Amino acid sequence: MNDYKKPVLAIDARLINTSGIGTVCQNTISFLIDDFEIILLGDITELKEFIWSTSCKIIPFSSNIYSLAEQIAFITKVPECDYFFSPHYNVPLVPIRAKKRIVIIHDVNHIALKNQLGFVKKLYAKFVIQQALRLSDKILTVSNFSKSEIIRFFNIKKKKINVITLGVDKRYFRRTDENSRKPVKAKYDLPEKFLLYVGNVKPHKNLQVLIKAYHLLKVKGLHKDYKLVIVGKKDGFITRDNEISNLITNLGLSEEIIFTGFMNNEDLPVIYSLATLFVFPSLYEGFGLPPIEAMACGCPVLVSDAASLPEVCKDAAVFFNPLDEQGLHNAIVNILNNIGLQKRLQEKGLNLAATYNWPDTAAALKKVIFN
Repeated sequence: MNDYKKPVLAIDARLINTSGIGTVCQNTISFLIDDFEIILLGDITELKEFIWSTSCKIIPFSSNIYSLAEQIAFITKVPECDYFFSPHYNVPLVPIRAKKRIVIIHDVNHIALKNQLGFVKKLYAKFVIQQALRLSDKILTVSNFSKSEIIRFFNIKKKKINVITLGVDKRYFRRTDENSRKPVKAKYDLPEKFLLYVGNVKPHKNLQVLIKAYHLLKVKGLHKDYKLVIVGKKDGFITRDNEISNLITNLGLSEEIIFTGFMNNEDLPVIYSLATLFVFPSLYEGFGLPPIEAMACGCPVLVSDAASLPEVCKDAAVFFNPLDEQGLHNAIVNILNNIGLQKRLQEKGLNLAATYNWPDTAAALKKVIFN
């Protein structure tokens, strides 16, 4: 079919700079180059920012995901290849020139959670996932929880779904020294002590409960010692941004809650290292990388007991009911007042984070492809 000695793997890399899906692409492609001739579909400028892209062929592809234009473009954009890899469930619904198709379905939160999408969009999401499951030769997901959810909502046998664990790049996510912390602290005007959240502000991230729990700290006067820092884009999502802003204003927390906006990868490990406590109140995660990133940087972690998070964080975090703001408040206070507990969480977190590695993820992916 081609002149290459190695099998040709074409990858839809348009989401290379998105959270979650993009992180997987960024951290696995370099480990696939020795075994495959890689062809990337996406934005040439974005992809050339990665050193490993020099070993790949790039085909320009800019159509919006979930669009009709995307589906039409797949027909001509997907090259003749042995494998076509979709890192998200927006797979080609049309015939393509690939011998086999591989897809990762990270989660099905659009189907599982109420009020995530309108009826029509939810129906469309369910249809696309169904087609991704039907058309793909190899189906992957990122946790046993997500596997069970896919089985729950779709008529598919569990043996057809392969679980691959995600990783954390220890070259970046590690405890930083004081010299690297000072300029980042000044850059974002960070306080001496703070609670930290990293992620977007979509409804299932459950920021409202975190903000309400933090307000209880203010009621008790503890907010003077610990501000709340939220890292990630505040705006630009199809979500309830105004509700979050209004809640902060109504609770009188505008001076205590700091939105840094989007943060680059170089600064993020420093923020994790500076934080007193990382809090992750999410209602639904297919995997949930931020808690493991925080652990790798030596930050104690307090995390929701929902979805995949207990499976991923194991005994290295304190868990709370994400619907219970008082319970979250109590857990925050308990950790802040217990230095011994903070040190135990740091130690357990570092040990657990050491077990999550991208080379292992890539090896598991290759095993699924070749079997």
